[in-house]
Amino acid sequence: MDDLVGRFPLIEDMKNGKEVFWLNPGLDNRLPEEMTTADIADASARLARFAPYIMRAFPETVPSGGIIESPLKDIPEMKTFLEEKSGGTLSGRLLLKCDSELPISGSIKARGGIYEVLCFAEKVALESGLLKSGGDYAALDEDRFRELFSRYAVSVGSTGNLGLSIGIMSARLGFRVTVHMSADARQWKKDLLRQKGAKVAEYRGDFQMAVAEGRRQAEGDPRCHFVDDENSRALFLGYAVAAERLERQLAGMGITVDGGHPLFVYLPCGVGGGPGGVTFGLKHVFGEHVHCFFAEPVQSPCMLLGILTGRHDGICVQDIGLSGKTSADGLAVGRPSKLVGRLVGNLLDGLFTVSDSRMEELVRILYAKEGVFVEPSATAGFPGFSTVQQRGNYRERFSPASMERSVHIVWATGGSMVPEEERKKYLAEP
Repeated sequence: MDDLVGRFPLIEDMKNGKEVFWLNPGLDNRLPEEMTTADIADASARLARFAPYIMRAFPETVPSGGIIESPLKDIPEMKTFLEEKSGGTLSGRLLLKCDSELPISGSIKARGGIYEVLCFAEKVALESGLLKSGGDYAALDEDRFRELFSRYAVSVGSTGNLGLSIGIMSARLGFRVTVHMSADARQWKKDLLRQKGAKVAEYRGDFQMAVAEGRRQAEGDPRCHFVDDENSRALFLGYAVAAERLERQLAGMGITVDGGHPLFVYLPCGVGGGPGGVTFGLKHVFGEHVHCFFAEPVQSPCMLLGILTGRHDGICVQDIGLSGKTSADGLAVGRPSKLVGRLVGNLLDGLFTVSDSRMEELVRILYAKEGVFVEPSATAGFPGFSTVQQRGNYRERFSPASMERSVHIVWATGGSMVPEEERKKYLAEP
């Protein structure tokens, strides 16, 4: 520990549970060779093939043509609040990417999680011969496909929202699905999964224990597909598709992204798959003109610790004396993804941490100012909007004129599935 703190002094503040802001000296915007634009295009095409099925199975997606997408909203009142809180004018336009309102499972996990289940379903259906290449995917909602899928199983370890997306989608298709839930998971998420037809296995341990047990059990069943949140290429690509859709949304709002109009994106981070995939996609679309930051709870800054030290999944927050516990249940992860830090660590402008009390306050403020409800984890990105402009050594990278024209997006990762009674608890003053 003394050696780590000596080499990386920021760890001293991290181990004491303080909010920190770290600028990444390794930023170079070099895209990884392991995955390409073609891989993202393939994922996008697969989601388009499944659109007829999605519309049939989930009628709420009919208005969007079976595409699972969320709104992008101006939040001027929230910007005014953050300016008052910071004691000065903040440049640029502030937007909220409302993945909290994504259809089917109400969080960013509806992207990667549902995509991975669809990948498995397509593989099983094509190999069975019941589905032909170029065929009508709406047929997957017929009993003959449900009977086929019932011979197969899907398994995942989760703190909550990934479990919802995997469980809801798998059960709707007809797969036997088990969601291994860590102690951090909310009871209402377990209840909803059981209501949707998923089996829920509960553990007293953390996210890593739930994932490990899910993996172990899946290894004993050759017909079980295990969704590995720590190391899944399919999850990653499902999230990456968000970038091309965001590009179209920005264009529809008349927003340009280039050297004179920088884009800043603040993404809550747990194990890293969601924000990592989105960052990967954004860099393919906007290159050096998009600036991505990950936000983590003060007690579980696993991705910051992994990238800062270069140890990635070889170090966990418990190694520096942190608990890994947080009211932002989706971010309660002690060890980062094996995949993400190595793929996008050099694409991040920085990472920062946020206290539980700040996230909880921001839930109430966002609802009061904009009428938008989100989970605590979904507010983690807001402090980034103020901090990047108040850190002189970072703001100096941009001309005053370009900062005036800048656009800032806080990625709201979950919230719309939260039951009314739980919402009241979140919105109640402490």
